[in-house]
Amino acid sequence: MNGELSELAIHTITTKPWSLRACVDAYAAAGVRGVTLWRYHFAETNPAEAGRMIRDAGMQCSGLARAGFFPAATAGARRLAIEDNLRAIDEAAACGAPVLVLVCGSLPGQPLSESRRQIAEGIAACLGHASAAGVNLAIEPLHPMYAGDRSAIVTMRQANDVCDLLGSPAGLGIAVDVYHVWWDPDLPEEIARAGSAGRLFAYHVCDWRIPTEDLLNDRGLMGEGCIDLRSIRTMMEHAGFHGFSEVEIFSDRRWKEPQQQWLDSVVTAWRQHCSPHLIP
Repeated sequence: MNGELSELAIHTITTKPWSLRACVDAYAAAGVRGVTLWRYHFAETNPAEAGRMIRDAGMQCSGLARAGFFPAATAGARRLAIEDNLRAIDEAAACGAPVLVLVCGSLPGQPLSESRRQIAEGIAACLGHASAAGVNLAIEPLHPMYAGDRSAIVTMRQANDVCDLLGSPAGLGIAVDVYHVWWDPDLPEEIARAGSAGRLFAYHVCDWRIPTEDLLNDRGLMGEGCIDLRSIRTMMEHAGFHGFSEVEIFSDRRWKEPQQQWLDSVVTAWRQHCSPHLIP
């Protein structure tokens, strides 16, 4: 494997048109060391086989995306959400993913405070199962543009507060995605706060295009937008995080490209903008 890429992981959704087998073969050939699986692949292969596929290629399963979506209008619907999260924890354990990413959810029309209460309640209901399975849960704060329907947790401060509210258990932490948090004036302090509590579990990279044509599926390749990737990675390093930089790019335009060409662009951009040797 290429040592220069030792901290590079790629989310399989970045090359969404490919099957899991195609992702694994191409990532391994490129020297990528980590793979963050998306649960949609379990329609084509079971979690244990997916994990074996990654390990047999000489890579690590860096995480599983995604679970969460706890808020709902009825107690029964909230219980179904918890049951799905328990299944996702089992899937993460089976595929060897150390971290399950939580996109926490938000119910349109419901006060955000109530959605946050339901999120904390839902995560609390999953902590014991996750601990027994050896899986860490990572709250991913989303950009405020998603507050209405995808996540009532929109800042690092709110993610840290949920962890504190639940007693700061060892298996509960935060996934820092630059697309969602780069704008936050409190980011340095809140990354440091998370680091001091040992709860920086994942770091996702991409870029914010100007203009952004679609708020979900027009993420930028590292270096083609306005995010100060080097500064945020430095914050993470200084806070004690030394794990993978996980490339996670949703892009309708990129998914239309030949995916091998696109993968080559991802690896090149990671070297230029995210490689550890760039961090002061």
